[in-house]
Amino acid sequence: MSKSVTNFSKNGVSDWLIQRVSAVILTVYTLTLVWWGLFCDGGYIGWHAFMMSTPMKVFTILSILALVSHAWIGIWSISTDYLKKACVRLGFQIITALALIVYLIWALIIFLG
Repeated sequence: MSKSVTNFSKNGVSDWLIQRVSAVILTVYTLTLVWWGLFCDGGYIGWHAFMMSTPMKVFTILSILALVSHAWIGIWSISTDYLKKACVRLGFQIITALALIVYLIWALIIFLG
């Protein structure tokens, strides 16, 4: 049995679980932001205070990590299903991984910097 080095975890069940948990995290995060936008009136200052509070910073970083893992598993699944040439698939996965890493670092700099 061969293992792909570009796979996120050891097996499909782990990937499935990560995909579902990350989807729940992203849904709750989105609903939190929508709730704040609909029911809180604070303008930019209120929004900044809300987003820079410690709980929201932690929740945002968790959501960013969930987004990156969710995106990677989805991209890996799609690329292994539809990109048959190994060199094309690997190139696509490398470009995607680099973009996700850049987005992750950029988000961490924004919220931790």
